[in-house]
Amino acid sequence: MTRPVPAPRLRATGRSLSRPPAPAPHSPSRTAATPGPHDGGPSGSRRTATATLRAARARGALRAAVSQGIHGLSRCTPEGRWTGLDTDIARAVAAAALGDPEAVDWRPVTAGDRLTALEAGHADLTTCNLTWTMGREATRRVLFAGVTCYDGEGFLVPADSDVTGPEDLAGRRLAVHKGCTTTFNLDAWYGPRGLEVEPVPFDDPADALAAYADGDCAAYVLDRTALAGARSRLPRPRDHHILPVSISREPMAAAVHETDPQWFRLVRWVLQLLLAAEYESPGAAARHAGPHGPAVGLDERWADRVLSAVGTYADVYERNLGAASGLDVPRGLNHLWTSGGLHYPVPLH
Repeated sequence: MTRPVPAPRLRATGRSLSRPPAPAPHSPSRTAATPGPHDGGPSGSRRTATATLRAARARGALRAAVSQGIHGLSRCTPEGRWTGLDTDIARAVAAAALGDPEAVDWRPVTAGDRLTALEAGHADLTTCNLTWTMGREATRRVLFAGVTCYDGEGFLVPADSDVTGPEDLAGRRLAVHKGCTTTFNLDAWYGPRGLEVEPVPFDDPADALAAYADGDCAAYVLDRTALAGARSRLPRPRDHHILPVSISREPMAAAVHETDPQWFRLVRWVLQLLLAAEYESPGAAARHAGPHGPAVGLDERWADRVLSAVGTYADVYERNLGAASGLDVPRGLNHLWTSGGLHYPVPLH
């Protein structure tokens, strides 16, 4: 199911938006398919379900804020199914919390509303090519539960153009997403070099891509994984290429509201499970993680459900961004640390 997120009424208060109250807790709804808050585990480690978890169980769905359509990360197919790395993260959380990876209420938002949806209580989880920064976590009522994909700001340009590096785009118009870190990154890279560019912001990724494809903008600037998906949607993808340079660090992460630390803990350990399962093996990771479920409001079968639904992190990446997806984005920094990447799973014991 897909619902647009209503525009919340927020009042400007200087540097940040006023903070709306957290959603009111709901009573848990128990069914045979929904794991209960006290199922399994030693009695001393049991905790009641969090307010967010109770509300999700009561409505029968996890509300996930996703993009308006970025191939490889979060996009609704013509058949009506949401696919992508970010959507698989949401499915993993739904499998753990609700017992059903498809129990997700997809809520596409603009880049500027990714955190506002959480603050206003319109979403339980944001998995929307969202960069984890101190500024966002320090000034907004959100917490980042963990990195889902290490990325960097890149440039999509015509293959037959004279552009071989970012410096060749000085003085030109560049298509960007409104509400992203892109404008800051462009200023940080071009400014110290005495160069300028003209960012042209768009709310909708499709409009940004169209402005580039029509020649209104000399390049499309976005995270490199997202650019790979955008390139695949052009009529002749081979006529365009992504410059082999990144001008920023973009650790994309899942975010939740700050008022429910137990829900934050649940989402964080779902992410860690995916990475640990790649390193240890799915069976070993599930055996280690399962008994801790009751301590975060789950049962002891939560890890098995997650891994049965989406597989390991390697499976999620390959299916959505790797060769199997048609995008063939090299894992690079998204490998485990044992293969030269940055992902280092926290022990599950």
